[in-house]
Amino acid sequence: MTVAETSSLVPDNHVIVIFGANGDLARRKLLPALFHLESEGLMPDDYRIIGTSRSALDDDGFRGLARAAVDEFCRCPASDEMWNKFAGRLSYASGDFAPGSTEVLEKAVSAAEADLGEVRRLVYLAVPPAVFGRIADGLAKSDLAERARVVFEKPFGSDLESFRSLDATVRAALDEEQVYRIDHFLGKEPVQNIMALRFANGMFEPVWHRDHIDHVQIDVPEEIGIGTRAGFYENTGAFRDMVVTHLFQLLSMVAMEPPVSLAPRATIDEKVKVFDAMLPLTPEDVVFGQYDAYRDEEGVAPDSTAETFVAARVSIENWRWAGVPFFLRTGKHMAERRSAITLAFKRPPLMMFREIADRRFAHDHLTLDLGPEEGISMTFLAKKPGPAIELAPARMEFSYEGHFGSELIEAYERLIHDALLGDRTLFTRADGIERAWEVVEPVLKSPPEVHPYECGSWGPSAADDLIAPRRWHLGN
Repeated sequence: MTVAETSSLVPDNHVIVIFGANGDLARRKLLPALFHLESEGLMPDDYRIIGTSRSALDDDGFRGLARAAVDEFCRCPASDEMWNKFAGRLSYASGDFAPGSTEVLEKAVSAAEADLGEVRRLVYLAVPPAVFGRIADGLAKSDLAERARVVFEKPFGSDLESFRSLDATVRAALDEEQVYRIDHFLGKEPVQNIMALRFANGMFEPVWHRDHIDHVQIDVPEEIGIGTRAGFYENTGAFRDMVVTHLFQLLSMVAMEPPVSLAPRATIDEKVKVFDAMLPLTPEDVVFGQYDAYRDEEGVAPDSTAETFVAARVSIENWRWAGVPFFLRTGKHMAERRSAITLAFKRPPLMMFREIADRRFAHDHLTLDLGPEEGISMTFLAKKPGPAIELAPARMEFSYEGHFGSELIEAYERLIHDALLGDRTLFTRADGIERAWEVVEPVLKSPPEVHPYECGSWGPSAADDLIAPRRWHLGN
């Protein structure tokens, strides 16, 4: 990498403000991510990090919290020299950040900018979505929104009405170019490689089309249950938490048309067009499930109908994808932890090997594994060695770690770095999110029956009926 290329990756000097700085997201992801970026030379030459929340905490207390977070969750060791350099940039400003009561944070930002000069500001809202609007309003009324980019965690709204209300509040306080709505799935290296795989290789783009693809599966099962998130899941459920956000965003990356350039606006435009082409989901397109021990979890109502599993069938009515179903599946307490996108190719028109092909093998598959093991595999039929013509499934595999070594930065690290650079390519835009809520509105208004399923299984059998006569690629 040249000096010019390296310097282009170093952001301008910044003041970084983290709301909810003593919370779980900051502790597990944000503070370790910022420290790792510093250790890799990807932070600004000079910057300050100001943590804020309603909890009473001083600078030393915040530094102690940050050190514990780095020691537990950061992938790189924290030498005394590196830690002391990072810790010297940390400070804390406690208070209830409501319009008209922002003096403590304003003073902390002013003190940081007295050292740095008039620099960029990055504000990260690691707080519950219910307070997004209040904080955005407070930023605008305190002038802290000046020169600021503001990162909002998902979910951005809980239905179409709440999205529009929140969006109106945020737009009144901030310009759209200041708003960075984060979905950490888009920061995963294999997700970004979807574009490279399609558009940089002549063997893939011509067949990434309804003429060659039978269906697409996007599968994100999890082995863990809800843990301590009962309050969140009781009010939100897997459909809002995973499908409307993560899985729809992955779908848009798979289904988008080639952008005219790699510029952020061009890429985001094509992803939004995918949402525009999606047909509204009906209750018949969706299967809800709940793992059998869910109601025994602490904080869960004994008669809860919250879904911990979702399978959905999505149709995209445009020239490329008409007639190709997209099947989405995610759930808690399932048989395996994995994130995968699978494109199933159509059978050849004349099956000359019909009598000797493996009956269980329905389609050639291209699978993009997003984690925990990241890579790309192709599954196809090949002749077994021997005098008889006998076919069996075979695989070709590419592993990111095996080929390139471990990736430099993780998803949150990549997205924080992009926000510091002002690159909005991997962030979501208001019109795309609004359309996503429009697509799922019929299901939210008339949710389907919730089916029980065993912990450690692949979900309720109704999900198999949804995809039939096809089969789920994972779990078979």
